[in-house]
Amino acid sequence: MSGGVDSSATAALLLEQGFDVVGVTLKLWPQDCVSRAEDKCCGPQAVMDARSVCHKLGIPYYLIDEAAEFQNKVIQYFADEYRAGRTPNPCVMCNQNLKFGTLITRAKQLGAEKIATGHFARVETTAEGRVLLKRGRDSRKDQSYFLFSLRQDQLAFSMFPLGEKTKADTREVARECQLKTADKEESMEICFVPDNNYGGFLQKTNLVAKHVGEIVDTSGKKLGEHEGIEFYTVGQRKGLGISSPKPLYVLELDPVNNRVIVGDDSLLERDEFVVERCNWIPFETPPEQIEASAKIRYNHPGTASTITPLENGSARVKLHIPQRAITPGQVCVFYQEDLVVGGGWIAR
Repeated sequence: MSGGVDSSATAALLLEQGFDVVGVTLKLWPQDCVSRAEDKCCGPQAVMDARSVCHKLGIPYYLIDEAAEFQNKVIQYFADEYRAGRTPNPCVMCNQNLKFGTLITRAKQLGAEKIATGHFARVETTAEGRVLLKRGRDSRKDQSYFLFSLRQDQLAFSMFPLGEKTKADTREVARECQLKTADKEESMEICFVPDNNYGGFLQKTNLVAKHVGEIVDTSGKKLGEHEGIEFYTVGQRKGLGISSPKPLYVLELDPVNNRVIVGDDSLLERDEFVVERCNWIPFETPPEQIEASAKIRYNHPGTASTITPLENGSARVKLHIPQRAITPGQVCVFYQEDLVVGGGWIAR
């Protein structure tokens, strides 16, 4: 329970359905760091709200300290990816390793048969026992993208009671139960970077120090200097600090030579790339070729593509229409209508 309306409504719905429900919040930050995310899913206000909801519903509540795990599995990954010239997706890693990783272990210790979250997604089990992941019915709130890396055992242990509902339905459930979170605003930022300033976060936490390098064009000509490739991402235009007769965009980050490579907007379009560490959901071994819609970032509508699985758990993605700013380190998820076929991490 994050202290938000979605997880609050989830608990209420499960009670209505006759389940024996226990509320759990993962405490993700050390005590001296809570000011970074005062009202997010790991801040003290969120904990108070989650506890209040459980009290109102008459269910037990547990606060479980996972700060060390969060630091190792999410924050360190976040910094390491930026240092490697990639743009991370910490929400996927948090889901994979904590919300559907250590939380499942903790739930089993409490005697639970399932964990349920407020994600807008659906799970279905085939006649053969394969667990499928599908989009949530509310296309504007669908969160299946962030769950693509879940294994079969994780999906089988999970419930998503909001999968068939809209956001408006969810708030109505909370209002009917008179829960204090019914009209609580939702946050779109990464929970541990509430001001959306990733570079500032990396510096404040001493995970990255400024280190001067060159900003160059595609021919290698020096155009200016930067203070660290960690403070840039592919497709970025603002904040480059260089003058040019036409707009320049970040095309690539070169960690080996500590360079930011910039160029014309047209050079950002690509129609082919490789994804690594693929996870396939409907099948154990993928077919030789898959036709699916490829979603290269969360707010991307998806585009038709041909996916060719390769050795070592990677796959080549051929887009039928070139797309802009395909960013190394981000997640690409494959869909066939509502079904999540699988996905992987975009390679440099």
